Amino acid sequence: MHKIIIAAHKPYAFPHDDLYLPLQVGAAGKKDILDLGTVYLKEGKAFGETIMRDDMDQNISDKNPGFCELTGLYWAWKNLKDADVIGLVHYRRYFTAKSVVYRHGHEPLRSVLTDGELSALLLQYDILVPRKRIYGIETLYSHYEHTLDGYQLDAAAEIVRQEHPEYTRYLEQVFRRRWGYMFNMMILRREDLEDYCAWIFDVLFRLEERLTDEGYLEGLSAFERRLFGRVSEILFNAWVEKKRHEGRRIGEVTTLHIEPEDWPKKAKAFLAAKLGGKKYGESF
Repeated sequence: MHKIIIAAHKPYAFPHDDLYLPLQVGAAGKKDILDLGTVYLKEGKAFGETIMRDDMDQNISDKNPGFCELTGLYWAWKNLKDADVIGLVHYRRYFTAKSVVYRHGHEPLRSVLTDGELSALLLQYDILVPRKRIYGIETLYSHYEHTLDGYQLDAAAEIVRQEHPEYTRYLEQVFRRRWGYMFNMMILRREDLEDYCAWIFDVLFRLEERLTDEGYLEGLSAFERRLFGRVSEILFNAWVEKKRHEGRRIGEVTTLHIEPEDWPKKAKAFLAAKLGGKKYGESF
């Protein structure tokens, strides 16, 4: 069975396909998002009376302010035992089999990756990732350092060197690279999911403990506290490179953004960070 988790924190339009499982992330202590407004599908039907929550069964839902969509990945890892392929996407960002997507009305929902298309891709590839994002004049490390705080990556790298030294050279390679697989989006076979989750959550839990002990997390804004989700985007690239080296077939898949991205705003914030030292203070 294939299952792709849709990480969501508010009512939205979800694709009407059994491949997809909308999951309310950061649900601990909160009402169902269906209680906050009606969720409609592309056919105009209501999604249903219930929605899966990441605070059910084995979970780390309470870590969502820092771990972001990864609380959904953790929930899927621990609880979707019948699925032999598991993916993670966002309520506004999906994988699509189309190379070019034209937005008109609800067309994006009809363009998301289907189970049949996924099955065809899995005949060619073992691990599916978003098409690489090019940073050009920045490395992944320098971009993070300019826009956020490089110490977060330094601390994570030290943990990797101490606890998982077999990943060190791949992480160093990724730090120097000018492109990356971003968004914490992926589709993994069960054995790769087990391998990735065991590794990434060990590193992140250790990082959280270290930064807590150092008092680093005190006084951070809600935006800044999401650092564990951001660090994991970089670490994911190191894991992928190790798997590539081991012979796993990596497939890049086009991503579909349901809402348009504000590229002028992104570019302005990027230049302000790189040239003026102004760190990011919000998502774009």
